[in-house]
Amino acid sequence: MAKILEKQVLRFDLVAVKIEAPEISKKAKPGQFVIVRADEVGERIPLSLARISPEEGTLGLVIQTIGVTSSKLAAMDVGDEISDVAGPMGHATPIENYGKVALLGGGFGAAPMYPIGKALKEAGNTVTSIIGARSVDLLVYEKELGEFSDKVLVSTDDGSKGLKGLVTDALKQEIEENGVDWVMAIGPAIMMKFVSLTTKPYNIKTFVSLNPIMVDGTGMCGACRVSVGGKTMFGCTDGPDFDGHLVDWGLLMARQRTYLEEEKLAMENYLCNCVPSATK
Repeated sequence: MAKILEKQVLRFDLVAVKIEAPEISKKAKPGQFVIVRADEVGERIPLSLARISPEEGTLGLVIQTIGVTSSKLAAMDVGDEISDVAGPMGHATPIENYGKVALLGGGFGAAPMYPIGKALKEAGNTVTSIIGARSVDLLVYEKELGEFSDKVLVSTDDGSKGLKGLVTDALKQEIEENGVDWVMAIGPAIMMKFVSLTTKPYNIKTFVSLNPIMVDGTGMCGACRVSVGGKTMFGCTDGPDFDGHLVDWGLLMARQRTYLEEEKLAMENYLCNCVPSATK
């Protein structure tokens, strides 16, 4: 059991929680994730770590309400207990002094960028955080990333805040005007794909945090397999960070589309069967 200590609604479909996890927080590193079950009969879902506080014995998680389990988790309140939290899972993001680093967060991908960026700053890097969303009301973690970033650049598709355009537009401008030595991107697969395509001509090392279908998080099920550099790898045990220039993005997104269609159907059934107001 992991008790929820704090809860904050970031936007209509996004909730941040702080949970008790003393043993996991002692071992967790930036870039890793946990596997969570809302209750004893629930499915397992992976959640990236948005905060790691070993001194408090807590973890920060950000939950987007996409399917049944994430909706159950988001509906929990302070004092409620999450049935299972297993981790830390996966490999940590490689933290070194690279020089000038650019961190790109698409949508709520900005949240798990926090511990990574904080560690990179402490390692001596100059950190530029670039976050983007369709509109200003969907932006998250701008203030939080500003705690350690040398600068935070914002892009919105509709121009409601910052640069009107995509995060890749802001990244290309930063590369050409100030230079970038290392890039990390977290967000939708299509966003990470185009970040990788943007940096490739400049030969800038680019890491992406992949979010393939995942069940147990230990490599036993094989559901999270991805193709990287022509080799089949597992997102949970070999990742979640991979070289963005080597990822087979077409295969990754094809597998994600299948999963999302199933999740949508499950969510519709959940709303019809379990939430009376949704059927009115």
